Formats: sequence, C-alpha cells, structure tokens
Amino acid sequence: MNGRVMSLTEELVALCHREVADAGPDPDAQHLDDADYERMIDKTLAAYPGNGPLWLFAYGSLIWKPEVEHTDERVALARGWHRSFCINMTRWRATKTEPGLMMGMDRGGQCKGVALRLTDGDRREQLDKLFRREMTLKPSTYKPRWLNLATDEGPLTALAFVINRQGHAYAGALGEDEVVKRLATTCGHWGSAADYLYNVVKNLEQRSIHDRHLWRLQHLVAERITARG
Repeated sequence: MNGRVMSLTEELVALCHREVADAGPDPDAQHLDDADYERMIDKTLAAYPGNGPLWLFAYGSLIWKPEVEHTDERVALARGWHRSFCINMTRWRATKTEPGLMMGMDRGGQCKGVALRLTDGDRREQLDKLFRREMTLKPSTYKPRWLNLATDEGPLTALAFVINRQGHAYAGALGEDEVVKRLATTCGHWGSAADYLYNVVKNLEQRSIHDRHLWRLQHLVAERITARG
C-alpha cells in the first residue's frame, strides 16, 4: 500500500460489529420487478457504443465482490464523477432506527477505480445479475451508464452505476461530521459501515489507488471508534 498504514484497522472494525436481524424489504417502498429489469437491460444494451467485450467500472464493493466473472482488470479514471457517501441506507449495513450511508458516484470531479473485463458470456444474464444487485427500489438511486475511461493501456468504455439524484435514497451532500458519525456507528445484518469503508480503502490501496477523501474519512472514523472505546 505504498508504505501508507491505515488508521482504521481490523481490530477497530471488529468493535463496530453486532448481531443484527434482517428486518426484510421495506414494505412502504416500491420495488423493481422483472419487467423493470428487462426494460433497463434492453435500454442499456441498445445504448452500448461498441462491439467489443463488456467492461464494468468498479469503484466500491464491486472491486472485491463483482457478482459476475471477469478475465482482466485495469486501473481506470472516470472524469466528471467522484465518490460520495450520499445514499441513505436503512438495511444491509444499517437499520431503520440507525440509518447509515452507502457510497455512490456523484457528479463532478474525477474517480479512479478498476475496470473489469467481463467474460464473453450471456450479456443479458450478466447485466441481470448486476442490476438486481445494485438496484432494488424505484426510483432507483443508482442508474446504469456507459462511461469513457482512461487507462494506461488506452481508453475504453465501461458500464458504471452512477447516482440518480432523483432516486429513492439520495441524501445529497452531507457534512463530514455526519458522514463520519454514521460510518463509525451503524451496523446491519451484512456487517458494519466501518467494515465497508475499511474494505473499500484497503482494496483501492492494494491497487495503488489513493483516494485522499476516503483516506481522510478512514482516519476520522478510526478516531471516532477509538474515542468511543
């Protein structure tokens, strides 16, 4: 990790874990159905600008849990987008009583992540898996979009899940203290928000991707957990 040592450690992350029962899907929310996914897949494939292999741009948990098989990965830069903890979360790594935050890619700035080359399999099946993982409620806070990426091996086009600011759970720009508080305290049946942040930063650093904003957040979250004891 280029000699940098994370302040947020596995030991601190473990302090945030607690057993949480899954409350299940929100009965008050509208959920995407099979027809919705079919329409989104049709629209996405119709907009695909090339005939070559499919690439997926991973900037968060897709880096270490990509859902679909891939044969190659490249460090890639997306201009016009940046990582942001801007999605309200009431399940998975949070609860309704203690809402947390999930990271998305919002407009402005730039974002360095990992382009994954998908296998030459059934494209509809691959997109169906990805869409059902990333998008569950409507209007969805994530939306699929083809992005032009820069890599050391040359430009490529990849599918990314970017923020829909009209989405069900979009939180907008939050103050740093609020973000740190939620990341240091919330937990759900999938684990803690601190564990998510730890894995994002660790996996980026392992690929020599240094996100200064996330690096500051992991340090502040570590301080908050330590102070709490």
